[in-house]
Amino acid sequence: MVYHILVASYTNDVYTLAFEPEAPSLTLISTLTVGHHPSWITPHPTDKSIVFAGVEQSDGKIAVLKYDEAGHGSVVAEISSGGADPCSLLALGNELLVGNYSSGQFTSVPLSTEPHCLVAHKASTVQFFGTGPNEERQERSHLHQVIRHPTRDEVLVPDLGSDKTRRLVREAEGQWFEKGIVAYKPGSGPRHVAFHEDVLYTVLELTSEVSAHRLPPLPAEPTLLDTVPTMRTFPPPPASADMLAAEILAPAPNASFPTPYLYVSNRNDPSPAGDIIAVFAPVGTADVDGKIGSVAEVRSGLKHLRGMEFGGPDGRWLVAGGVLGGGVKVFERVDGGKGLKELASVELAAPTGFLWL
Repeated sequence: MVYHILVASYTNDVYTLAFEPEAPSLTLISTLTVGHHPSWITPHPTDKSIVFAGVEQSDGKIAVLKYDEAGHGSVVAEISSGGADPCSLLALGNELLVGNYSSGQFTSVPLSTEPHCLVAHKASTVQFFGTGPNEERQERSHLHQVIRHPTRDEVLVPDLGSDKTRRLVREAEGQWFEKGIVAYKPGSGPRHVAFHEDVLYTVLELTSEVSAHRLPPLPAEPTLLDTVPTMRTFPPPPASADMLAAEILAPAPNASFPTPYLYVSNRNDPSPAGDIIAVFAPVGTADVDGKIGSVAEVRSGLKHLRGMEFGGPDGRWLVAGGVLGGGVKVFERVDGGKGLKELASVELAAPTGFLWL
């Protein structure tokens, strides 16, 4: 069986790869020119042929892409993102939610059944404000992800610029508003989050750490449980100052992988073996109760490992890419998920995100 994987990038293109696990092989089969830095892609909630791409530029755009069964796509529409540099999108039942990184604006765009899918003239935007002690990276609010809570109608938005994750809920009229926050130590820079049971895990980009908060339903406040480095040993200065954590994934346990693990990508490691993907045990599953446990570290051979995503039966495979080198690789989960084994790779320019079709 052949699996198709879409690849967002820091070029002008979204790529389609064909992954054949039996060979195994990874092949570029299609390139679609979308616009400057289509760095994030997310699927339509009901139509599997439609994908939304965030086009990161000062006048941010959302592109609507349509794909056939062979993985060949076309751009069918484009609208404003409502801000600058949209770096995260989330399509829910009847709307597309957008986090605009550089301008700190959160945009909601209604979805329609029309061919272009997005009702641009009914879009609404919320401006967020905030700063942090890092004058270069935290001069204003920087929304870095939009993600839905897995069990309740709450959307979380990590804001790297203000050291908080914003907790959004709907008003009676359907508009989103902030009802609570998860606060982090100053200068840590929350980037992405993941969930396991009732705990929220956050990768802190600027300090290369992972934090765990127990997250009860609003209006109750979260409780900090633990914070650990994203690597066991960092390179010595000055290289350590350039290290930036990027992605965190928490695939749900299943029959093939019953033990839960967290997977965290690190960036800018000077080692010739590339950046590390760190594997952690969630709170309550490690040897020490209430702590995040370090399980394993895998050298990826990738440079500036920004994005990665699980796919295939029971999330068996992990696709990851190096923006500055190493192309795209597919790894297989081994040893019950504790380890990763490289299966296939392909050279590709500046990959940033992935979607298994």
